[in-house]
Amino acid sequence: MKLKLSFVACTLALTTLLPAASLAQNARNQGYLLDPYGEIVISPTTGLCWRDSDWTPARAVERCDRTDRPLAYTPPVAPPPAAEKPAVIAAVVLPPAVVTPPAPPKPLPQKVSFSADALFAFDQSELKPEGKAMLDDFAQQLQGTTYDTIVATGHADRFGSVDYNQKLSLRRANAVKDYLMSKDILASRIDAEGKGKSQPMTKPGACVGAMSTKIIACLQPDRRVDIEMHGTKTIVVTQ
Repeated sequence: MKLKLSFVACTLALTTLLPAASLAQNARNQGYLLDPYGEIVISPTTGLCWRDSDWTPARAVERCDRTDRPLAYTPPVAPPPAAEKPAVIAAVVLPPAVVTPPAPPKPLPQKVSFSADALFAFDQSELKPEGKAMLDDFAQQLQGTTYDTIVATGHADRFGSVDYNQKLSLRRANAVKDYLMSKDILASRIDAEGKGKSQPMTKPGACVGAMSTKIIACLQPDRRVDIEMHGTKTIVVTQ
């Protein structure tokens, strides 16, 4: 029976003290914006306190308004109802951060031409070692490039029939495509086509004559594989 009475007495004592402690905090912090626990609200970015309309120099606290004298507490005096004003909170507004936009990406060149004589033996469609080395350098420079499509187009000179040159130019374009795919170029982004001898680079009337070493060398620009790209990175191809 004595233990039960002691517990009731402690409960009543705590109930009496808690409102008194809350009132003491509110009175001590009068003049500043308070949280639900009666503590002064401090800005996490500036470390400043917000004053309300009840603030006076006599109510300043050290952590919000530095002072070299002891602060005397003056009990707040409630204003008459007609003179009552809403609390005014002064906040620090920071200017928006200035963001510098990134430089626009540089476009890829529209077309790179590889000499078929550098890639293949004459009248052949199997890549030579030096041709593979050229394509290795090209594939390496494509790393990190954002591209939509790559088209390899084979071309042939005027010697041979239309059908033969069409097939030869397509085989050479497919050889370039397959090799680039082996260097992690996506198959869905690369295509191959052959134009045969329909789009020569030499001017009409040039390299006239029957097949000979001289005429074959003259027609060298017509034997090529063009690679057209659409992407967002400039590359430099050395041949």
